[in-house]
Amino acid sequence: MSTMDEPLENAIDRLLTTIRGYGRVAVAFSGGVDSTVVAKGAQLAVGDNAVAVTGKSASVARSELDIARQMAREIGIRHIVVDTNEFNDSHYVANDGTRCYYCKSELYDQVERLRTDLEFDVICSGANLDDMGDYRPGLIAAAERSIRHPLQEAGFTKLMVRETAKKWGLSNWDKPAAPCLSSRIAIGVEATPERTRRVEEGEKLLRELGFVELRVRYHEGDLARIEVPTDQIARFMDAAVRETIARRFKELGFKFVSLDLEGFRSGGLNVLISADVLTRSIIRPADQS
Repeated sequence: MSTMDEPLENAIDRLLTTIRGYGRVAVAFSGGVDSTVVAKGAQLAVGDNAVAVTGKSASVARSELDIARQMAREIGIRHIVVDTNEFNDSHYVANDGTRCYYCKSELYDQVERLRTDLEFDVICSGANLDDMGDYRPGLIAAAERSIRHPLQEAGFTKLMVRETAKKWGLSNWDKPAAPCLSSRIAIGVEATPERTRRVEEGEKLLRELGFVELRVRYHEGDLARIEVPTDQIARFMDAAVRETIARRFKELGFKFVSLDLEGFRSGGLNVLISADVLTRSIIRPADQS
């Protein structure tokens, strides 16, 4: 295990040694900072024996797919984009709080089907230590498929991941987290491509208006709940901003448009998940092999 008290170089050496021990590596690559550090580490550790694989579906914002392609070029790693079909799974669409399990299952299974063509020995994820003990049903899907988590194995926290990305000169070192679009849909409301499209277009509009860290949450009754940092809430008092957002969101198909006065917070919909589902879906250190 590691902390920021030790030299970062020591932790990076441990990460590269960990990945090198896998042999040929396929990285489940979203273009976020975690998977980017794993992909860069794989490129440094095993060179041409590393490949990054990105899933493409209606749950992935087009802008995020563009970022993944950009980061793969920046790293210099071979990059493959595969179509995933999670919306064909009724369990995924039901969105009962375990949706991420079915999403990750589909992604890892699609990557696994490429094993012979891409010639890899191990599939890696970008999960770090901070993901352990949190609500992460996708880690259950990973455990069932023997997916390796080099950041966890090398003792990397989220802070260490960002510091490594900065040290390596990766342009996304301070990129905010960008979970899939389906994560914006409230538990119990079906996840559909039409709803993720509305969320994507709504968030795009907010960014065009100058908001950076934000979420558009989709609730029953076609209600949009907007989250921005509390210090940006006052901007909604500007009539032009408020009227533009309301008009455009109505055009997207939302019947109601609301602003969350508690502000932006990651996992803002987890309060809707039952205690039973939460208990079954948390991966703790003792659960890791």
